[in-house]
Amino acid sequence: MNERWNLTPLYEDFTDPKWLADQEKLAVACKALADFAEKIQTFPAKEAMLGYITCMEEITDLVEKLAGYASLRQSANTKDSAAGSAFGQIMQLFSQTAGPDAACKAYLAKIDNLLEIAQSDPILKEYRFLFARMKEQSKHLLGSESEEILARMRLSGSNAWGDLQGLLTSAVQVDYNGGKTTLSSIRNLAYDKDPAVRKAAYEAELACYEKIADSVAFALNSIKLETITEAQLRGYESPLAETLADSAMKRETLDAMFAAIDEYLPKFWQYLRAKGKALGHENGLPWYDLFAPMGKTPEKAYTTEEAKAYLLDIFKDFDSDLHDMVASAFDNAWIDFYPREGKVGGAFCAGIPSLRESRILTNFDGAFGDVVTLAHELGHAFHNRCLNEQRPLNRDYSMPVAETASTFNECVIMNAAIAAATDPAQKLNLIENQLSDAAQIICDIYSRYRFETAVFARREQEFLSAETLCQLMLDAQKQSYGDGLDENALHPYMWVCKSHYYGPIFYNFPYAFGGLFARGLYAMYEEQGEAFVPKYKALLKATPVTTAEDTAKVVGVDLTDKNFWKKGLQILADEIDEFLKLVEA
Repeated sequence: MNERWNLTPLYEDFTDPKWLADQEKLAVACKALADFAEKIQTFPAKEAMLGYITCMEEITDLVEKLAGYASLRQSANTKDSAAGSAFGQIMQLFSQTAGPDAACKAYLAKIDNLLEIAQSDPILKEYRFLFARMKEQSKHLLGSESEEILARMRLSGSNAWGDLQGLLTSAVQVDYNGGKTTLSSIRNLAYDKDPAVRKAAYEAELACYEKIADSVAFALNSIKLETITEAQLRGYESPLAETLADSAMKRETLDAMFAAIDEYLPKFWQYLRAKGKALGHENGLPWYDLFAPMGKTPEKAYTTEEAKAYLLDIFKDFDSDLHDMVASAFDNAWIDFYPREGKVGGAFCAGIPSLRESRILTNFDGAFGDVVTLAHELGHAFHNRCLNEQRPLNRDYSMPVAETASTFNECVIMNAAIAAATDPAQKLNLIENQLSDAAQIICDIYSRYRFETAVFARREQEFLSAETLCQLMLDAQKQSYGDGLDENALHPYMWVCKSHYYGPIFYNFPYAFGGLFARGLYAMYEEQGEAFVPKYKALLKATPVTTAEDTAKVVGVDLTDKNFWKKGLQILADEIDEFLKLVEA
């Protein structure tokens, strides 16, 4: 089986005639949009709407191919200067569309019967949600010239600072066990069976951050100040308000979710204390044992072939489309599996609409958790697959619903594994794995949300040093983990290694949203069986063309009701009770 993904169905390299032709097509398309924007007011309303859609569909298709290829290459090797240069060129071209795009949107938003016209045409009808949001968001546009300036400045501003964080964290060398290793490799040791290895790896990880913390702090400060400034210029109350608007999600939904989480946090602290005690810690669980395996773990690591077989065996009982897509992902080199120097850490999935495929990056080390990570990322790929029939401008779903299919996949895998376990020690291992992941999306995500909130609250008035950022992180962790963790063994540098702070604003609460939303959906699947699967696919297909709240209504769920979120949390609370019985047995 391949170890690395195959990108050649897109392009061979940056000298490929297909790349050069598409790059030229993009330049022509961007110019065509600019020309159209100058005369849009001379067209009848319906013709103006169709003309705008035609221009933007072509640009979107080309940017997804060109920028996607360059970005994937750079993710696999951050030292790939050709990829970085090519990505910059494409984004420079694309940035030129910001002004014309804003001019077109401003004009279209003023059409009184915009939505009625959209309803009268088969193509425009598919974009009714886009036009509705265009009307809503028009009051936050700054004018074509200002929008273009902002887009161009981001290339050497927040985008560049984000690239710096990625480069530093992927290239930093970690001193460990008399040698050198990568940050992603040392972080994988958090799952090692040997407690001495876990603690030593944690200490080595913290030590390595001192080499890059000041530089990454400059990146974080610069990105957040730019975000604050832009939110103010656009007339948003706060960066969070802008995020919620971009996410097509109500503040009432976010408040309901966190209100429910607040009620259940003590239950998670109980789980963490119990795990700590089982591992010999009396003052809560130290950070370096957060992912310590418990119970009976596999004696051997999974190979990629074994991971494939395991996933296919479980997914075949859920849905044939998902099963077949997973098989294609493994067989047709969609996945870049292993950690290596220069490769970014973590895992992600990127859709490639032109191929009707996705590409997945992981740092696979053979642990069962890595198999679950594959299932998670393949969930994103399945979400992308459900959007294959959507038009080009209807493929971009919002952050809150982005983690739904991925977390649902985790539920399918973990619940099947737990149900099949007959050995109490094996069941303990599986339940603890699931609770460990749940603690991440509840406690850790809450700490990240609190940290980012605190950074935004202070950044406008002061530069936040690496030391200050570490303290803010510790404060957020103490609030979110309570007495579940040993306060003398936390992780002050989580702001350095997590790329989420260096991209979209508040890219944290969507994980809690997705985790709890998916668990609620999985409970519905358990109740309804096969009859639920078509509804689930319809929900995924609806994500780019409805609000978060209307997406949930596809399956009859009210997201502003705290009780809905409590149902997902109660499922986890019941698992915690089962865990407590197993560790006390």
